[in-house]
Amino acid sequence: MGPGEGQQQQRRPWELGMDTSFLTSKGEDSEEDEDTEYFDAMEDSTSFITVITEASEDRKAEGGTSTCGTVDWTTADSVSEASLVPKGSDKLKRRARIPDKPNYSLNLWSIMKNCIGRELSKIPMPVNFNEPLSMLQRLTEDLEYHHLLDKAVHCSSSVEQMCLVAAFSVSSYSTTVHRIAKPFNPMLGETYELDRLEDMGLRSLCEQVSHHPPSAAHYAFSKNGWSLWQEITIASKFRGKYISIMPLGAIHLEFQASGNHYVWRKSTSTVHNIIVGKLWIDQSGDIEIVNHKTNDRCQVKFVPYSYFSKEAARKVTGVVSDSQGKAHYVLSGSWDEQMECSKIVQSSPSSPSSDGKQKTVYQTLPAKLLWRKYPLPENAENMYYFSELALTLNEPEGGVAPTDTRLRPDQRLMEEGCWTGPPRRSSGWRRKQPLSRRRRLEICAPGRTEKESDGYAPLWFEKRLDPLTRETAYVYKGGYWEAKEKQDWHMCPNIF
Repeated sequence: MGPGEGQQQQRRPWELGMDTSFLTSKGEDSEEDEDTEYFDAMEDSTSFITVITEASEDRKAEGGTSTCGTVDWTTADSVSEASLVPKGSDKLKRRARIPDKPNYSLNLWSIMKNCIGRELSKIPMPVNFNEPLSMLQRLTEDLEYHHLLDKAVHCSSSVEQMCLVAAFSVSSYSTTVHRIAKPFNPMLGETYELDRLEDMGLRSLCEQVSHHPPSAAHYAFSKNGWSLWQEITIASKFRGKYISIMPLGAIHLEFQASGNHYVWRKSTSTVHNIIVGKLWIDQSGDIEIVNHKTNDRCQVKFVPYSYFSKEAARKVTGVVSDSQGKAHYVLSGSWDEQMECSKIVQSSPSSPSSDGKQKTVYQTLPAKLLWRKYPLPENAENMYYFSELALTLNEPEGGVAPTDTRLRPDQRLMEEGCWTGPPRRSSGWRRKQPLSRRRRLEICAPGRTEKESDGYAPLWFEKRLDPLTRETAYVYKGGYWEAKEKQDWHMCPNIF
């Protein structure tokens, strides 16, 4: 039985903890041992204890009141669902359903038994293991809880802003809890735009900038005062019992008014029960969010699920510290439900345990809710467990670039329930990719690798050296939205 089955336990802040000996961020060196099995772990991850105290008048004056302007730091016990949903008017009525998923059986082990240790993107997968969204659209789903960043804009306290940024970073995993199907691999040069200035206040653009390894660049800006960009390369391995999915690359978030610039990376995703049983997904790993202007830091731990542990499933914990290393907030919750923060008023070391380990005791004010997952739409279990936003992502829309995922024929056929159509009817346009790749390789200099000289240059992104991470990454160079306004797409390749 996986952690997704049965009733979710109610968790209290003092029942949640995290390991303070954090691992390095998942970056280039993220290869895992072949024998790693998260579900067999029995290590106690709790390395601090949280004790709740009532706020005294002195402590209230010390900083118990929020400085986030219009942000409502309502206590978790009294918050309503309505207060968590951002308000806005969308003039265009979006669709609320897609055709039901056909009930086709799938023997995944018969397909993958000879592929242990191989990169997942190089394993030929049947279409009924996919969901009718591309990886570019899945990357866009990171913005579902954008209202957390809209609220964070108004924070005058950088550590309070960090709490909201951390909640936003965790919220992106909430869409994955039941989504064990694989998104479509984008074609090289494929794009996806999300033009939602009216209701969401933002515009987003993704482009597939590399095919081997699969890599996508993403840029989003909000009229409310923030920008987010990332280049994500998916490294995935089939391990026999499970699949490890390791997104490589840094995520940047900048607030225009304050200049606060946050950088973090994604955690490792694991799909379990590949051989037998019900598929379920888990998140694990330690990530660090850094504000490069103030040097505030947030250490976040995604606790791997264990059959033998008393820990709650999908647990996430964290500590927000300032540039001097002083802890200000404890974060607690789960990546599929909600996140809370508790303001620290005092900290002290505890007595060493029998095994010689010492924990930090944080005395905190009562927890306050930062984020809660939206309820899934009615009939979601028959629509790939898509959220309200996900249901709209592949909705046909006029004016988009000819490379936009919405125009991709195999994915469109699958969404419409024509599961036997995509492999047969898309073969012609799929052959365009290897043919164009061979033409690029013909002009490569001798001795150079395909990655170094494949001759392909993305249309809307260009490679630059990141001064903060010291890594090269694709960054938006502009021009897409101007081309859309003019409806001038002459520069776009014919990939579909």
